[in-house]
Amino acid sequence: MAQGLLPICLGEATKFSSALLSVDKTYVASLRLGYISNTGDAEGEIRQVAEPDAYPPDSPRVIEILQTFLGRSNQIPPMFSALKLRGKPLYQYAREGITIERKAREIVIYSISLDALSGFEITITVRCSSGTYIRTLVEDIGKALGYGGAYLTALSRTDAGHFNLSQACSLDQLEAETPAGRYNFLWPVDSLLHDVPSLIFDDDEAARLLQGQSVRKSKQQPCSPSDTKLRLYDSRNVFLGLGEWVDSETVVPKRMIVSAAVAAATAR
Repeated sequence: MAQGLLPICLGEATKFSSALLSVDKTYVASLRLGYISNTGDAEGEIRQVAEPDAYPPDSPRVIEILQTFLGRSNQIPPMFSALKLRGKPLYQYAREGITIERKAREIVIYSISLDALSGFEITITVRCSSGTYIRTLVEDIGKALGYGGAYLTALSRTDAGHFNLSQACSLDQLEAETPAGRYNFLWPVDSLLHDVPSLIFDDDEAARLLQGQSVRKSKQQPCSPSDTKLRLYDSRNVFLGLGEWVDSETVVPKRMIVSAAVAAATAR
C-alpha cells in the first residue's frame, strides 16, 4: 500500500547518504474516516470509531480542517515505527502488545491540499519536514473532522529533498535493462549535496585535499557563519568530496571520493 520515491545510495555515495536524512518530503495519501488501525494503515487491525449514522464531510469543511495542520506542531510517533528503544524498534514492542511512552517531536507541514473526496474516502497531498508520520497525521485529521480518527489506505512519496518521482525508475525497468544499461539510471554522487556551496581547486590544491591536508583559499562569495560545508572540485570539475571552512581562508577535507584520489595518483 506504500510506494513511490526511494533514493538508494551505492558505493562512494553512501559516504554522503546522511544528506537525505533531514530533507523535506512530499506524499500523496489516501485515508478512510471513521475507522482506526492499530498500525495506522490498512495492514493493521481496523475498528470503527465513528457513529454508524455519521454523514460524510463536504469539501469546504475538509479544506478548512486541513489548513489547521499547516505550520509547526508536535507529533507523537506511532508505536508501529522503526524508532528504537534499547536497541529494539518500537514495532517489535507493539507486536508483543507492549506500549512505550513516546516523546512528542516537532514537525512542520509546509502545504496540505485536498485532491479528492468520495464519501468517507479522502486523498490529500502533503509536503512536510523529515520525521513526519503521515499515519499519525491522517488519524489526527480524522479526529479533527469529528469522526474519531482515520487510517491510511494508500501512500505514495513523490519528492524527497530536490529528488522527485520523475527522476526515478521502477524495479521492473531495472530488471529489464542490461547490466551496462542500468548505469544510465544512476545520478552523480554530488547530486546528494545539491544545496551545498561549491568551490574549484587547482591541481596542487586538489592533491593536498585528497591527501587529507588543509588548503588556504579565500572565499569567493560571502556566506553565513553556519554555511561551512563545501563541495570540492578539481580544475576539470571532477567532484572530490565534501570539505569544510574552519576559518575565512582555510578549507579542510571531510569526506573524500576514493576514486578521485586514485585517479589523481595515477595522473601523477
